[in-house]
This record gives sequence, structure tokens and C-alpha cells, in this order.
Amino acid sequence: MSGRPMLPVAGWIARERDPTDRRAVLIRALRDRNPELFHLYAGMNNSMDQLCATYTDNQLQLIADFLRRTTNAGQDATDELASD
Repeated sequence: MSGRPMLPVAGWIARERDPTDRRAVLIRALRDRNPELFHLYAGMNNSMDQLCATYTDNQLQLIADFLRRTTNAGQDATDELASD
């Protein structure tokens, strides 16, 4: 059994009909749960802050550039596959 049906019941998301496509359902995160979500990720955020603090600004810029470029390359490859 998938955990997906639990998200609306637990109040994390809302499902809404797509007004432009009656077959589709849109999933929307509920903003009033944001503080709770931020709390859940606080430990990870603190760990990432500590990790990033070990790099210089120039190193972080290089890492960000690498991540941006690999993301774009992956998206381009996905788009190319989807167009075939």
C-alpha cells in the first residue's frame, strides 16, 4: 500500500480537479503546515549549514555552477527523450 493516500488525510496536501483537463488532479501543498515542515527539516538544514561552512565562497559558487549545469543537462536529456 502506498503512502500517498495518507497525505490528504494527514492534512499535508489537497487534491483539486484541474480546470483545464477533467482527467487530471492537481496536488497542492497546504501552506499552513509550513512551520511544521520547517521543523521536520531543521536537523538536515543545520547539517547542511555546517557542511557549507567548510567551503569558501568560491568553492560554493563552483559547486552551485556544477549542480545547475548538471540539472540543465539532465533536463535537456529528458526533454529530448520525451520528444522522440
